[in-house]
Amino acid sequence: MWAPEPGWHPLPGGTGPSTVGVWRTTDGERPLVVKRLARPEPHDPRELSDPTHPAYWRREADVLETGIVRATAGLRGQPASVEEDAGGLTITREWVEDAAVPGLFLAVALGRFAGSALPRPAFLCRDQLRRRLERTAHAAGGWPTLARTAAADVAHHLWERRGTFLDLLDALPQVPQHGDPCHANLPGRIGDDALAIDWATLGVGPVGGDLGLFSVGSREEFDPLLEAYLLGLPAGTATRDDVLLGARVVALYTALSRAEWVLARVASGEGPLLAKFRHPAVAPHLRALQRQFAHVEALLGW
Repeated sequence: MWAPEPGWHPLPGGTGPSTVGVWRTTDGERPLVVKRLARPEPHDPRELSDPTHPAYWRREADVLETGIVRATAGLRGQPASVEEDAGGLTITREWVEDAAVPGLFLAVALGRFAGSALPRPAFLCRDQLRRRLERTAHAAGGWPTLARTAAADVAHHLWERRGTFLDLLDALPQVPQHGDPCHANLPGRIGDDALAIDWATLGVGPVGGDLGLFSVGSREEFDPLLEAYLLGLPAGTATRDDVLLGARVVALYTALSRAEWVLARVASGEGPLLAKFRHPAVAPHLRALQRQFAHVEALLGW
């Protein structure tokens, strides 16, 4: 049975449904990162074996083995080794030191990647937001914890109208997207491109989708990020209104879903829910949700 070597240092993250863990180690003086993915068992959810689903267990390995992001514009991957055994996959890559790449540079890179000539193999993720909201509907029927907060009316309205907004996303130009473009997954720079890691949700989605995801956790305000993304987006890929709609819908539904997730985790604990808003695991998600006010105003009148 596979097990991490003694002396490997566990790293934060690695929360995917098939991720066993992520560790830092060395090969001589060369720092490495090792990620272990578990092969789905017969009793596991079928979505883990669906190549188009966001939770597909081996997408990151497929991306690395095919090399489809080695030379893409905007975002580029790094070489890595993939070893497969009966229990799963082990991915080993070089450690990437955080270069504190500016958010506006990354927004330009995301726009360039959206217009890149990414091959379209069968394992690319599709309908990422729709499938994640379907899972939420199945598991909880919506955002029940947000219903206990001051955001209850807004959350209820947007949940009830999710089908309308998902259909609007489907009608937008569908472009390459990283699927989880946060600063931690875009740690380095190679010339005019950003060095990206964690390709587990690489896929095709609405133009502006990656921008919306990135903006939720970015230090920069949305409007400058939008202008930077448009600067990188190749002419003719989509209109400004297309990008704005895609980014707004993805950002708002992502921020609401993350706030619900983190509040639900602490809601059952002792004390009133309001008293837990300042908890260090909760507060960042609520601040991110507060930053979506302009998107709320724009979408509520749709």
